[in-house]
Amino acid sequence: MGDCNMEILVFGAEQLCASCVQMPSAKDTAEWLQAALTRRLGEGIYVRYVDIEGSLSAVEQNWAERILAGEYFYPLVVYRNQVIGEGNPKLTEIENHIKNEAI
Repeated sequence: MGDCNMEILVFGAEQLCASCVQMPSAKDTAEWLQAALTRRLGEGIYVRYVDIEGSLSAVEQNWAERILAGEYFYPLVVYRNQVIGEGNPKLTEIENHIKNEAI
């Protein structure tokens, strides 16, 4: 699995959402996921934090607009244009989704 190049996007904002006060920020979540997934699945996984209030590509802008419209909570974890974690993402669920996609 370590020879794959996989990009996982973690969307969020500098300001924590109202219901997220007790949880880590989206940026912290991205750093944690990078370390945890690399440790569990090997190299080749790149987790990138995307600030929904920053400069975005068209695809990133679409996800940001959906978050801002209340359709999703952040941190929102997206892999291959699919939501694999939201709000308080679970490492096991994210890891299982990535493994299933790699098969």
